[in-house]
Amino acid sequence: MQISRLDLPKCQVGEGPVWDVAEQALYYIDILAQKVFRWDPESGDHKAWDVPDMIGSMALREQGGAIVALVTGVHSLDFESGAVEPLALLDPADPEVQLADGKVDRRGRFVFGTSHRKAAEPRGGLYVLDQGELRQIDRELTLGNGPCWSPDDRVLYHADSMAHVIYAYDYDIETGRASNRREFFNTSDYGPIPDGATVDVDGNLWTAICEGGVVLCLSPEGKVLRAIEMPTKLPASCMFFGPKLDRLFVPSIDPSFLGREPAPDDGACFVIDGLGVTGLPEPRYNG
Repeated sequence: MQISRLDLPKCQVGEGPVWDVAEQALYYIDILAQKVFRWDPESGDHKAWDVPDMIGSMALREQGGAIVALVTGVHSLDFESGAVEPLALLDPADPEVQLADGKVDRRGRFVFGTSHRKAAEPRGGLYVLDQGELRQIDRELTLGNGPCWSPDDRVLYHADSMAHVIYAYDYDIETGRASNRREFFNTSDYGPIPDGATVDVDGNLWTAICEGGVVLCLSPEGKVLRAIEMPTKLPASCMFFGPKLDRLFVPSIDPSFLGREPAPDDGACFVIDGLGVTGLPEPRYNG
């Protein structure tokens, strides 16, 4: 196994990586810089788009372009013009709640959590956007992160980072409904913030533990299979990429916005090679 720092611009808050199999390109975001990035590992080409507000996550669309989870709702992003237009807004809007991490299920629905700005009470939730229709599927969350699914689509994983817990839900792939929330893994022994996550072909969950400096691999039973120490204390997410889906991309956070002095590798993007496992293709949003 080898961890390498990638020759990519540093992020303030690097998050939300999405590998597109069709394009063989990796998209990711910088939450505070309000940017969406596209990186082609083969050519080295790196592009950026500005969005008008803080961005919690993004996904590619079947019809082209992307959707972006901004503060008040999901918007479209046209890659050609850079135009950002509202698709589905939270109603009623809550000035202390903003959209957070999200991913697309294998029926093309965009599932995302929200974040309570003051992190003082669990006023956030978990939502699904399906062909333009927005529906809430869970409540009483403070900071939603790392939604992803088991290979058979029967389990949805989603973390409340402020509770230090990754939850598992029974997931109905035909309806996009989640039920039976239970604790899957408490990250307190490894770090306080379970952040972005993904699942490999064997059903193991990979999650970045922000402030803990590790990427964990958890079995479907919630057992720690690996704890990989990163060059930064602030890894923020992870995503398998590459032609064989066998490389793990890990963005990170620069804590300067918190008034803290960053370490040299804080805010950098990394790749972990030689893991001997492969990921699953990411679907596109159906709307």
